[in-house]
Amino acid sequence: MPNTYTQIHIQMVFAVQNRNCIIGNNWKDELYKYITGIVRNHNHKPLIINGMPDHIHLLIGLRPTQSISELMQDIKGNSSKWINERKLVSGKFSWQEGYGAFSYSKSELSNIIHYIDNQESHHKKKSFMEEYIELLEEFEIDYDERYVFKPVEYFVSD
Repeated sequence: MPNTYTQIHIQMVFAVQNRNCIIGNNWKDELYKYITGIVRNHNHKPLIINGMPDHIHLLIGLRPTQSISELMQDIKGNSSKWINERKLVSGKFSWQEGYGAFSYSKSELSNIIHYIDNQESHHKKKSFMEEYIELLEEFEIDYDERYVFKPVEYFVSD
């Protein structure tokens, strides 16, 4: 067979280090455009990107030429560098280690696009951690709550 034909739709969910709410409204659209450019440069098809100040949802049509982990490493590494070079946050910006990746059939796309598009109203009712745990459970993914996302750490000086 001379060609490869696929239809792979993946929602990727990833959080700011320690789930800090630091993605600013004044620069989030530029960040989303930058991440979309990374996805396109790898010949994947971005369908929607949106999020909250502490996390991002990205839905793409994935080409089988690259692993999800390689793409996520590129997205997180290059977008962190982009944010830091522009000094968009005080201190050093970084993404939390790890991510969620969830697959969808073509028939589910309109619902998941609507869901991602309406993150702000969705999070008036549910926290990011509640949302993320719900996704893991919906997809029957085994997880250890201690390692879902690193908790916010507080340091007390002596």
